[in-house]
Amino acid sequence: MLNWIDQRVPVRFVAFFAVVALWVLSALQLVVGQASFLWVLLLTGLVALGVYDLQQTGHAILRNYPIIGHLRFLLEFVRPELRQYFIEGDHDAVPFSRSQRSLVYARAKGQTDKVPFGTQVDVHALGYEWLTHSISPSVIASHNFRVQVGGAQCTQPYSISLFNVSAMSFGALSANAVMALNLGAKKGGFAHDTGEGSISRYHREHGGDLIWEIGSGYFGCRNDDGTFNAEKFKKNALSPQVKMIEIKLSQGAKPGHGGVLPGPKVTPEIAEARGVPVGVDCISPAAHSSFSTPTQLLQFVQSLREMSGGKPVGFKLCIGHPWEWFGIAKAMTTTGILPDFIVVDGSEGGTGAAPLELTDHMGMPMLEGLRLVHNTLVGLNLRQHIRLGASGKIISGFDVLRTVALGADWCNSARGFMFALGCIQAQTCHTGNCPTGVTTQDPKRQIALVVPNKSERVLNFHRHTLESVQELLQATGLSQPSDLSLKHIMRRMSDRDVKNLDSLMPSVAPGSLLNSYNLTGLFEQYWADASADQFQLKASAE
Repeated sequence: MLNWIDQRVPVRFVAFFAVVALWVLSALQLVVGQASFLWVLLLTGLVALGVYDLQQTGHAILRNYPIIGHLRFLLEFVRPELRQYFIEGDHDAVPFSRSQRSLVYARAKGQTDKVPFGTQVDVHALGYEWLTHSISPSVIASHNFRVQVGGAQCTQPYSISLFNVSAMSFGALSANAVMALNLGAKKGGFAHDTGEGSISRYHREHGGDLIWEIGSGYFGCRNDDGTFNAEKFKKNALSPQVKMIEIKLSQGAKPGHGGVLPGPKVTPEIAEARGVPVGVDCISPAAHSSFSTPTQLLQFVQSLREMSGGKPVGFKLCIGHPWEWFGIAKAMTTTGILPDFIVVDGSEGGTGAAPLELTDHMGMPMLEGLRLVHNTLVGLNLRQHIRLGASGKIISGFDVLRTVALGADWCNSARGFMFALGCIQAQTCHTGNCPTGVTTQDPKRQIALVVPNKSERVLNFHRHTLESVQELLQATGLSQPSDLSLKHIMRRMSDRDVKNLDSLMPSVAPGSLLNSYNLTGLFEQYWADASADQFQLKASAE
């Protein structure tokens, strides 16, 4: 019954229509002297407000929820008195606190991101981290930090921004959200990862740089039986808009888990982008069918690089069994085939809906996973040939610099850019009822997300975040992000114990894994028994 009503008179408009009906009734009563003029005047103002809400383009909440949507902004206004005592504190809500969301909103809207009266963070709490500063700050000319991606086996290297849009598929995001992200990326000169749902018409609308992510379903380059199709791959990969190609081995939201998009949700537009039948269950297997060993994975990387005309090709993974990553690393040394880049996704990633157990307890967090990958490449003398990206709750300038200090060359953000689009963390992404039109395929809801307006917010968020990176780097006395190391990041371990991250996540000596010299930790446990010929441990170690 509710769906039937929503198709004709959307439930979210009920408050507006109720006010209109009350206004009409009261106006008629006023004519016969049975209603107060002030009451009718008040209702007239509310009707005018609702009409304005439906026409304005700045707030998706108000376009989708005229009149009643103002209650949210009222709570924003009275937050020091009301919310502080009765609702939530600035640092209470998860996965992102109110202060984190407010930072993104302010930067996206071009408002001040300055805060008064000192920090609200408990600087004496265990785990508190800070960046050390210099008495002799530096001066950096520009915030436009970029990294060249593409090794010796790549003929079309790409200069990527330090901060980019992480993988989110069309289908998970609305068409308007995809277009706003891509237009913002076009304006700001940063990259937009397609997610494994492939390249839709909305990714192509504005021509922003794309990282084409290829998952186990091979969407956009698949045969009818779900296997890889080389000719379809070439057609997409050779597009000038596609700058890099990323093989998704696993993602932080649900590592080691496939997925199914139910047939009723496979619209003609989604089917067109993915190369699947309309209205039929769209399956993403848990594992790839094009390779089954570390060596075959790297051979697949090489073949995609050749078929794309020499564009950078790499893979993304959330670290699971460390010996599987070690096997891939060993295969690099035995085959001589190197990916141009690796993106480390943390288990804290979460734009994809997943069972609670996978979300909470599967996969390695980004900080530990990134450090493991970085140290492994250093230990094999390969780090200088392979670029590292990272994603996992990165939204502030400090998040970016801490991630770079751990070993990343660039960072990706998914939920940060969703906030820039207007996401309010309603956590209804998987229901189709997103109140801001970001994660819905309902055309009535997503029309509230106005592409030109939101693309400017995407651009602003990117620019102001990198400006904060510039300010922090200058305060440290450094001249570029690559100068940063873990010795610049401090963490409180107890009331009397403070350590820099280099002592907590020690570096590996260059080349040490080539001769298995002085190994510790996971390297000591699993390096010797990892294999380039299989993802499993050698039988002797099992």
